[in-house]
Amino acid sequence: MIDLHTHSTASDGTFTPAQLIEYASSKKITTIALTDHDTVSGILEAQNKALSLGINFIAGIEISVDWPKGEFHLLGLGLKKCSAELQSVIDFIREERIRRNEEMARLLRAKNIDISLAELEDKFQTQNIGRPHFAQLLTEKGYVKTRQQAFDIYFAAGRPCYVKRIGAPLSDAIEGIKTSGGIPVQAHPLSIYVAWGKMENAMIEIQSQGVMGLEAYHPGARLSEALRLEELARKLNMIVTAGSDFHGEKVRADRKIGISAGKKSIADRFWEDELKPLLEKVHEGNDHKFI
Repeated sequence: MIDLHTHSTASDGTFTPAQLIEYASSKKITTIALTDHDTVSGILEAQNKALSLGINFIAGIEISVDWPKGEFHLLGLGLKKCSAELQSVIDFIREERIRRNEEMARLLRAKNIDISLAELEDKFQTQNIGRPHFAQLLTEKGYVKTRQQAFDIYFAAGRPCYVKRIGAPLSDAIEGIKTSGGIPVQAHPLSIYVAWGKMENAMIEIQSQGVMGLEAYHPGARLSEALRLEELARKLNMIVTAGSDFHGEKVRADRKIGISAGKKSIADRFWEDELKPLLEKVHEGNDHKFI
């Protein structure tokens, strides 16, 4: 099995980068991509552990892109470095994340919920604090019973402590990925909330800006939807990838490493037949190591 979409504590996962690779090894994963949200800080740790365990490692990132509705996330797969352009995107999103988090903390305090951004950063030891971390702390402090309840009451769109995220411009995210040696792949395309009747035109526009692949297989999609997305990708001559969007055993527990749409194991073809040949062209060889 392989997995081209996972997260660690460098963003909002529950395993450290090294622990993630150890866990993947225990589950017989042979190729894995670490794609933390808006950061590359966990890559070297994960890569070193993967090398020691004989796992094929793909350095990646998942960038939050500005989009009028839903969520647009762009995977960068096969990064060789963090270019100045990618670092600029990361810095922009980090500053925006801080603004958003400070506003969410202010809104919570207005409801007599005693939480500060400094407390969150100290507890979770990451600069990429987000709504899942807020929800976890609210649960631990007894304000809600579950993380999902925290979202339902406070943090989901339209709820009183929701603050809209501003992502990076798509063109900047694509440039950052490509100048870093990576392949831009649209993550979980259904999350952009485009009706099926308009999906092809939307993908043509996104592809025209430089996106080269679609993550057709994701646990948030039904198998029939994944097959339909793969068919669209073939029509547009885009590569097809698959991932679990794994965050850990205690977060989004329904997402299992190496498992994607339809609860099917992720086949090696998404690496061998799709991503690997394209990366070998971009990297001018089979050395995909992040430096």
